[in-house]
Amino acid sequence: MNDFLSRRNFFKLAGAGIAASTVSKVAMAALPEIVSAETANTQTQLHPNTGRPYNPVVTLNGWSLPWRMNNGVKEFHLVAEPVVREIAPGMKAHLWGYNGQSPGPTIEVVEGDRVRIFVTNRLPEVTSVHWHGQPVPNGMDGVSGLTQPAIAPSKTFVYEFEAKRAGSFMYHPHADEMTQMAMGLMGSWVTHPKNPKFMPVDRDFIFLLNAYDIDPGSYTPKINTMLDFNLWTWNSRAFPGIDPLVVRKNDRVRIRVGNLTMTNHPIHLHGHEFQVTGTDGGWVPPTARWPEVTTDIGVGQMRAIEFVANNPGDWAFHCHKSHHTMNAMGHQVPTLLGVQQGDLVDKISNLVPDYMAMGETGMSEMSDMAAMMPMPLPENTLPMMTGKGQFGDVNMGGMFSVLKVREGLAKGDYKDPGHYQFPKGSLAYEFVGDAPEPPRQSATDEKAEVEVQVRKPTGHTGH
Repeated sequence: MNDFLSRRNFFKLAGAGIAASTVSKVAMAALPEIVSAETANTQTQLHPNTGRPYNPVVTLNGWSLPWRMNNGVKEFHLVAEPVVREIAPGMKAHLWGYNGQSPGPTIEVVEGDRVRIFVTNRLPEVTSVHWHGQPVPNGMDGVSGLTQPAIAPSKTFVYEFEAKRAGSFMYHPHADEMTQMAMGLMGSWVTHPKNPKFMPVDRDFIFLLNAYDIDPGSYTPKINTMLDFNLWTWNSRAFPGIDPLVVRKNDRVRIRVGNLTMTNHPIHLHGHEFQVTGTDGGWVPPTARWPEVTTDIGVGQMRAIEFVANNPGDWAFHCHKSHHTMNAMGHQVPTLLGVQQGDLVDKISNLVPDYMAMGETGMSEMSDMAAMMPMPLPENTLPMMTGKGQFGDVNMGGMFSVLKVREGLAKGDYKDPGHYQFPKGSLAYEFVGDAPEPPRQSATDEKAEVEVQVRKPTGHTGH
């Protein structure tokens, strides 16, 4: 992880409009400094130097927003603005975010803190901020038109409330939210327990699930897409652009995941069992937990999972919907398994010299052929399956990362330790010789063929 913050004192009160606030004295003071970050790497934890102590989180491919103390109140400054986000090396997207990045920075506070958030709108349309899952006064709930006037472009609103309940939360607009969340306008929020010894963990990660529909060669998401997204991301990053989660052997690990996509995601961890210990509704009592290796996270839900990292290695961590671990998918591409395309390739190549047939033996041949010869891609897009491991192509993309469990790491060491070194005799290998005949079920009775007619749903009714 890298040091990251470029502090930009964009303006003081004279250049902004305080449009709504419950605290008139604040309107007479200078706004908090705007802190912005544009890097796509996971940044160092923000350890508190004012206020009550807490154990900070690590935002995957993100960072936490600094604050200032003002008469016992924690003051933050969010700026909603257009941003450029690298989805993975080789592709950038023109998104909307906060403070230079999409998603915006994580906000970390302590249970019982009085919090004041200045929100400046640098978007071309009105916006608002909803503090998803948090118990706040009605006038601070952030639903434009219902609980507040919308924040007009160039204006600044002030939200102030007490962070009453510890847990994992999100923030996002409730103004033209179909457009604004499809453009990446969202962020994470963690309220730490006032007792740092409550449910302690050694490593605490957080990220959001989000998705985009960006045509190859384009930079801006299509905002009217309902379900057929082609880029499935964690914190607006797709594998291999998603950083690994690095932990020490026998660390107790918490991973907080929020879902602001348009569908559910069964998040699966290899090599370990975990328990769901928290939701955005609160902590799950110990008697209500059970062991899992996959947990389904619905739209608008937060889940916190915990486990002991007692199994060294490089373990896959991903959404178990297979299309969500791919990039830049074409939804109308036919299945070509077993279809010989040799003659067709010769004819098309006369018209399109760079044409390359795909899918005769499976989609992994895309990676094989790209390694053997230059495989041209449209501008600003990603291969469908990419990323390298120590044994070759991983054949994954999208919502995929690696949990790297290592012995001997320092307490605060999150640097990528490289590939796992397998102990002797612990690695699968190719068998040489005559393999034993596999047992097969004998056909004891033959049944007449039955014609089956299948009627497929059309449109979105099947989702």
